[in-house]
Amino acid sequence: MISPILSEEDISLDLVTKGKQSALSKIAIRIARRTGVDQHVVLRGLFDRERLGSTGIGRGVAIPHALLSTIYSPVASLTRLAQPIDFEGPDDDPVDLIYTVLWPRSASSAFLPALSQMCRLFRGSQVREQLRQARSSDEMLAILETESHQEFPPNLHTSRVRPDTEMSRQFGNA
Repeated sequence: MISPILSEEDISLDLVTKGKQSALSKIAIRIARRTGVDQHVVLRGLFDRERLGSTGIGRGVAIPHALLSTIYSPVASLTRLAQPIDFEGPDDDPVDLIYTVLWPRSASSAFLPALSQMCRLFRGSQVREQLRQARSSDEMLAILETESHQEFPPNLHTSRVRPDTEMSRQFGNA
């Protein structure tokens, strides 16, 4: 489920931006304020990853992400933009939904499977349209919780996953 790393406070509705850099900067500042992680570290991580290639996944969705050594558990933010922006995605559709993820470098082996799950979730047209129509952050969170079928590994700052979770069956004990 997305809920272990995303709360209502991590959701921003109708953010006004001037483009991709503006959006990532505003998101980085918001994440930094919520987590205490230095905003320059967050922004540098996101920009460095974006330089490798766009994190736009198509259909108006981007999932910017970074692996950081300064965090011990995943951090996420969901942003719906007031106006879609160019994110240089694979389908050239402008982006209005941005799910940002910061992942602890110490748990990097769990990152790609989690990112894959996030991509699958946001590829569902029903999920995207519901998120675009949601009127509040708690409504957006409820949509994600309803649609998400797997859990992210709990306690990523430790070296193991509880054996009774779905994730441990997928990844084994870390």
